[in-house]
Amino acid sequence: MMKMSKMHKRVMSAHGAMLALTAAMPIAPAIAQSAQNAPELQTVTVTAQRRTENIRDVPVSVTALKGEKLDVLISGGEDIRLLAGKVPSLNVESSNGRTFPRFYIRGYGNTDFNTFASQPVSLVYDDVVQENPILKGYPIFDLASVEVLRGPQGTLFGRNTPAGVVKFESEKPKLGKVEGYYNASAASHYTVNVDGAVNVPLSDKWAMRVSATGQHRDEYVDNYSDLAKTRKTSEEDGYNEHAERVQFLYQPDKTFSALLNVHQRQTKGSARLFRANLIKKGSNTFADGTDLDSIVTNGQNFQTLKSNGANLRLTWDIGAVKLFSITGYEHVSDYFSRGDIDGGTPAGPGFIPFQVETSDFISDLDQYTQEFRAESQYAGPFNWQAGLYFFDEDVTGGNENFNSDTGARTTRVRSTQKNEAWAAFASATYNLTPDWTIRGGVRYTKDEKDLRTVEATNIVLVGPVVPVSESKDKINWDLSATYKLTKDINIYGRAATGFRAPSIAAASEFSPLSVANAETIKSFELGVKADLFDRRARSSFSIYDYTVKDQQLTVVGGNTNVNRLINAEKTKGKGAEFDFEAAISTALRVSAGASYNYTQIRDGNLSVFKCAQCTVTDPLNAAGRVVIDGNPLPQAPRWTVNATARYGVPFRDGELYVFTDWSYRSKINFFLYEATEFTGAPLTEGGLRVGYIFGNGKYEVAAFGRNITDQRRITGAIDFNNLTGFTNEPRQWGMQFKGNF
Repeated sequence: MMKMSKMHKRVMSAHGAMLALTAAMPIAPAIAQSAQNAPELQTVTVTAQRRTENIRDVPVSVTALKGEKLDVLISGGEDIRLLAGKVPSLNVESSNGRTFPRFYIRGYGNTDFNTFASQPVSLVYDDVVQENPILKGYPIFDLASVEVLRGPQGTLFGRNTPAGVVKFESEKPKLGKVEGYYNASAASHYTVNVDGAVNVPLSDKWAMRVSATGQHRDEYVDNYSDLAKTRKTSEEDGYNEHAERVQFLYQPDKTFSALLNVHQRQTKGSARLFRANLIKKGSNTFADGTDLDSIVTNGQNFQTLKSNGANLRLTWDIGAVKLFSITGYEHVSDYFSRGDIDGGTPAGPGFIPFQVETSDFISDLDQYTQEFRAESQYAGPFNWQAGLYFFDEDVTGGNENFNSDTGARTTRVRSTQKNEAWAAFASATYNLTPDWTIRGGVRYTKDEKDLRTVEATNIVLVGPVVPVSESKDKINWDLSATYKLTKDINIYGRAATGFRAPSIAAASEFSPLSVANAETIKSFELGVKADLFDRRARSSFSIYDYTVKDQQLTVVGGNTNVNRLINAEKTKGKGAEFDFEAAISTALRVSAGASYNYTQIRDGNLSVFKCAQCTVTDPLNAAGRVVIDGNPLPQAPRWTVNATARYGVPFRDGELYVFTDWSYRSKINFFLYEATEFTGAPLTEGGLRVGYIFGNGKYEVAAFGRNITDQRRITGAIDFNNLTGFTNEPRQWGMQFKGNF
């Protein structure tokens, strides 16, 4: 009998568990019987293949968040990190608070906090890629949908998509009538969230939609300068943020439309709060006596961000072919985030070898994108789309160090990076029979980067400081087949490749300039999607296997404050994903999702510096460095589970309802090496909402709670000085009122 590796046994065991879960939930006779009188679920459409299609027909593992479920998640004014764990295989985290989010799909992402960092998960907002991480935290408001596309999407989407795509689509202007909404909530820590939108027809050919949001939280964490907590110097962990979006639609007839989108964002508030020796030595729990409502530091924690942009989408319908032009521009005029990353004072808490206060900044960022695409609209079995894509980015930014006693800046490094790329792509769909459909696509990409350090004040950089240029071209492809097992059940298989261009990290006083070579991925996926019980339920299940060659990894910290790029010879990933939604009765509706993601670094020659004070559980090589071969990827939970339930009953002239949502993720690794203290414990967060909808559905009042069990966990760390860590958000209770017109 052939022997299976430990990894394959784990994956097969996970697949078996997922299949059991699939069988237990949607096929239960009790659900089938109770669903007979329930309303049909509305068809969910997605644009995962750049066309509007029924989610069941798309041969990609994709989850869409829309409507009430999305509204509930954003009710407390949280930032984009709220999406973590809310759909299978998705994690989002940040060491910069509300700015600079980092995305992970199927365990595959990048912990790089460098100003010029690139990520293998692409965020696409209104068909425009947001490449630099500082652009990816735009607030969530007035959205039609959020789609999470898992696995390589390197044929149809423009930039760095080997892990997948998170796709946002805002509500669009409509011709015909005035409509809109307004929403206001107030919650714990004097958190206020206000947003709204109005659609205004300007004529029979013109329409405008204006959307805005404002978010505020009081500084609620007391900051003391002494361990006895007698000298309170400030309060921390609050924010003020507002964002606006104005769109104009011109549609003179059915053959042409033009949509102009202008938007901006301003953020000011606390940076991430770093807490010295937050982690108890020899464990991954809080140190004894931890009080998360206070902190003892002698440095500053704040951040500011100003960004704006515009895009123009033109569409021509010439019968058999539809033409698209998508022009995008994004600009950052000011980004500055400063933190006391040693997390304390010279006296503590705990042992702090030296004081460190740093900042990252972007003084100027300009991103231009242009896509031309043609899409066929044939009535026959064959259809295609093809296009050209251009990308141009120019960023100036760097980092600074400060004296915590005086507040004065001590050193400054500033660099510029120029990134230009272009691509040509094509894909086709062919219906072999009424039951069999095949799809395939190909994309050629040429990518060039140039980095130059233009300022080094009061600092000696490691290694020669010379301009560096990197260039790479690559052909990616994907191929899939879908078979209609019945009129309501599709099975599919997909093979796809992906590509991320080389990355460059500027030199520092601790590390020379580093370059990570291009990484590539080859992925295989099998799945089933079904509408069940006369379309009163839907379910999807997928299994996948991928191999990343030359994966770009980021070495952060160790024994100095470094941010260095390396390549792993190979990374393996395997797993399974499950989505389910059902109308159990006219009153009860539920959803559930789960994922199992197993990742493993495979490079016997790869080692990194170990942490300053933690308990490393990996082997050390002869040089005293940590061997990371066989480790999971950072921020990659093995398991994620999410579930929602809504129960509503008529009450007077409206509906009284209860809505609850829950998410769970298993333990995570903070860094490339494994250490007892830097392993994040499992995290479960729940939400509860009790509301009343009245006035023929026009008005809603609700009481809500987020993280209602107040489960606090260490979600990230800094390892080069002490056992510094930071945490998830606290429990929040609030009230909300929403009106539609």
